Amino acid sequence: MARAIMLQGTGSNVGKSVLVAGLCRAALRRGLRVAPFKPQNMSNNASVTADGGEIGRAQALQARACGLEPRTDMNPILLKPESNMGSQVIVQGKRLTTVKARDYAALKPSLMAPVLDSFARLRQTHDLVIVEGAGSPAEINLRAGDVANMGFAVAANVPVILCADIDRGGVIAQVVGTQAVLESTDAGRIAGFLVNKFRGDPRLFDDGYQMIRDQTGWPGFGVLPWFDQAWRLPAEDALDIRTQARSGGFHVVCLRLSRIANFDDLDPLEQEPGLRLTMLDAGRPIPGDADLVILPGSKSTRADLAFLRSQGWDIDLQAHHRRGGHILGICGGYQMLGRVIDDPQGIEGPAGASEGLGFLDVETTMTGDKSLTRVSAEHVASGTPFQGYEIHIGRTSGPDAERPFARVKGAAEGAISADGRVAGSYLHGMFVEDGFRAAWLASHGAQASDLGYEQAVEDTLDALAQHLEAHLDIEALLAAAT
Repeated sequence: MARAIMLQGTGSNVGKSVLVAGLCRAALRRGLRVAPFKPQNMSNNASVTADGGEIGRAQALQARACGLEPRTDMNPILLKPESNMGSQVIVQGKRLTTVKARDYAALKPSLMAPVLDSFARLRQTHDLVIVEGAGSPAEINLRAGDVANMGFAVAANVPVILCADIDRGGVIAQVVGTQAVLESTDAGRIAGFLVNKFRGDPRLFDDGYQMIRDQTGWPGFGVLPWFDQAWRLPAEDALDIRTQARSGGFHVVCLRLSRIANFDDLDPLEQEPGLRLTMLDAGRPIPGDADLVILPGSKSTRADLAFLRSQGWDIDLQAHHRRGGHILGICGGYQMLGRVIDDPQGIEGPAGASEGLGFLDVETTMTGDKSLTRVSAEHVASGTPFQGYEIHIGRTSGPDAERPFARVKGAAEGAISADGRVAGSYLHGMFVEDGFRAAWLASHGAQASDLGYEQAVEDTLDALAQHLEAHLDIEALLAAAT
């Protein structure tokens, strides 16, 4: 039976996902059979697993750091927000239901069983499981029925390392305050703390570090400096994708929709040195010098189509197209580019139909079936093969689909407009493939670099592990696992 250790944070976005990925790679380099685990994640950035389900994209990256294929057991509960009030609930890779936030508390007690079931399976086949919490255990108003933090740690008898983010300030209060609000049973699960995201010389925090130890009685595992290469790893949050501070070059603009999903499609483009990527926030017009506008995936397509129109982006897209610009829609963005999106069963929200943007002569009907599959495809225009995945509801058809974007097992996939300047596809992850990315950019008059995206991710994971080894007491941290 594998030993396990859990990283919890003093708040959200303190760097837990990257820390777990780095620890996983460090453990792998030590010859351990290691696996990641996150009981509950909330993200619209999902990955399709080899066993035909979906998990958070961060856990897919962590699996990669372990040298493993992603499995649904690595993230048994995935919450995918569909509105400000409710989320789709994915249990062990499959959709269970959609609940409003206020009703989720009643559902939580039933979720501990599948969480512990998935965790037990991972422990049976590995030497070490590194667990990531969600949010913070200091959110004691959410403690009843908790499956994400201390509720899981107590139920599974797993020790906890508390991670704090010094970059946001108040780090002493973060750690000491967390101890102060926790019940004694929960506080007793904490085996120590670490401080993350320090900018400058970590020795300047020696006094503060000692104060935390004195106030809490917890051992410290170190102060970790800011990891400058983190941006090279697939983004967990859409806000982590950077608008590049470059001038000139092929200009790609991606509309940051309110329910943007699977936005890590953009990661390889972000890293192309000859390309300029703009993540366009609400309230900003589409730049007149854009060469390509991408409509990304969405967890709530009709609602995001209304959001797009509320920004005036529909008018901007018309002007962009008149200037000779190109448009690419991926998944939900593909659906928006058609003439109609019909949701007769109210799967994504109130039942009804929405008029699409009309750039593609296709129509989409939402259905209860969800496509979750990895695919091998061939780009029709260039004949270039690539790997990708589908994760969507809805079926799209129409005259423009007779000019497919790609072929999957010989079948047409996606659509291209008659003028060739608007394309749509359900396939995520296509730009990861160096050959396809080069061919696709060439078809738009741009040139790819010799980036080698997949190897760059591997190199960054190795650099991250080395960074942790250099600044944290990894031996003591791993020894705390039970």
